[in-house]
Amino acid sequence: MATSNIEIAQQAELWPITRIAEGLGIPDEELEPYGRYKAKVSLRHLRTLRDRPRGKLVLMTAVSPTPAGEGKTTTTVGLGDALTRIGERAMICLREPALGPVFGMKGGAAGGGYAQVVPMEDINLHFTGDFSAIAIATNLLAALIDNHVHHGNALGIDVRRVTWRRVLDVNDRALRDAVVGLGGPSNGYPREDGFDIVVASEVMAIFCLATDLADLRERLGEIVVAYTRERAPIRARDLQAHGAMAAILRDALAPNLVQTLEHTPAFVHGGPFANIAHGCNSYLATDSALRMADYVVTEAGFGADLGAEKFVDILCRTTGLRPDVAVVVATVRAMKYHGGVEVADLPHENVAALRRGTANLVRHLTTVRETWGIPAVVAINHRAEDTDAEIAALVAASEAVGVTAVVARHFAEGGAGAEGLAREVVRICDERLDAASEVRFTYPDDATLWQKMSAIATRIYGASEVTASTTVRAQIKRLQDEGYGGYPVCVAKTQYSFSTDPKLRGAPSGHVVDIREVRLAAGARFVVMICGDIMTMPGLPAVPAANSIDVDESGRIVGLF
Repeated sequence: MATSNIEIAQQAELWPITRIAEGLGIPDEELEPYGRYKAKVSLRHLRTLRDRPRGKLVLMTAVSPTPAGEGKTTTTVGLGDALTRIGERAMICLREPALGPVFGMKGGAAGGGYAQVVPMEDINLHFTGDFSAIAIATNLLAALIDNHVHHGNALGIDVRRVTWRRVLDVNDRALRDAVVGLGGPSNGYPREDGFDIVVASEVMAIFCLATDLADLRERLGEIVVAYTRERAPIRARDLQAHGAMAAILRDALAPNLVQTLEHTPAFVHGGPFANIAHGCNSYLATDSALRMADYVVTEAGFGADLGAEKFVDILCRTTGLRPDVAVVVATVRAMKYHGGVEVADLPHENVAALRRGTANLVRHLTTVRETWGIPAVVAINHRAEDTDAEIAALVAASEAVGVTAVVARHFAEGGAGAEGLAREVVRICDERLDAASEVRFTYPDDATLWQKMSAIATRIYGASEVTASTTVRAQIKRLQDEGYGGYPVCVAKTQYSFSTDPKLRGAPSGHVVDIREVRLAAGARFVVMICGDIMTMPGLPAVPAANSIDVDESGRIVGLF
């Protein structure tokens, strides 16, 4: 029987986190350990790094996700270890796993096989409490809104126009829509409310976009939580909530330092999902890593149409980060699935279906290289069942559009299995000059919100047009007229397809993208466009991953994957 991910992680010999920090030049007094193998690096130390030049930034992205799995996090870890093995000073930056998918369908998000960040159980479960802090800050603001209304409502909040929602870090469909304040006058004023998952919250987005504690506090104050009857916005600072929220988040804002199985340093910090939020780990973690290492590998959620688009159009636009190269992860299984093969038949060789499915890969490569101007390399995340003919066809499809494809065996072999990928990444970075000036955005700052959404839909998704109801169009126009038109757009849609229909595989074109709902994230400084049937509070599957997680007699966690 094959060794499971959690068994591999539990059998690993970890270095004390102080040793990892020492290799990065982090003094003991600037480290806040959470046990022996994880720690936070103080914000004070990060401020001392600001004058250092940045290293090379490697953006890890992928083809559109499939039920077969692509292994983007695993490849991020494997590449980081491989860069270290070939003599480069490397770090990786990942998002923190959310408990919703850990207990739901996806499972953990610490890598897999012999390419993992550890301690795996801690990272996948409570870790250092960052998500709890984000949930508390979000729910404190919700409580202060209802409390203000209960005690006289001096701001004139219209309870029909409260836009702020509560959050929970568990997939719970029963809480998507709720009514609060029932039970009589002592319980406040009844109103409609609802819950989102923590990773979809605006506080999570602010947490990951903030450049320092002062910026975090300012952004929290800008959150629009409700409107008056006259449609005047009510912000968190009007409720004097942002100071307490910043205090709750102060310690969480410091990045979390851990290690890979091969002791490559890793920041795991922040965790917005890319299908319902902006999908990047914290700016502070990535920027700080770039000041401490020559190569930093960071991951953007899901396919390039979601995570990488938001990395470029939101994070890069607002912070000045610039990827030097993008690694697009693909698997033989994923290409066959996008070519029409059902999951049960994926283990069988089918070169014809694979060739059809590579249209999905080519679409993503075109976006990365031609729309954004970022050089790319394809990482073929190898599985034991892949045949030589299938791999050859996948390599040929990449080379046909001028992109090198490298087979990487990091899942089974660790960093040694990704050395070829690491050398190709270094080669591209060495050959690229003045990378920052070459990165382009999908749309200009001065485009309207509707034009920005249309540009993403047509240029990235291959859609023919964008539609919306009269009500949604009016909301978008109102946001435009109120001065939010300069904000980037953050699209919430299914990750499984370029379209809003998760069943449309491959590279569909000519479809229509319908905007179902619009949300203003004034503190995060973007506008969320919710499309199709995507939910900001997911539900659990028929057989949740939680059913397999347990603790044995010795207290060791089992069943986590």
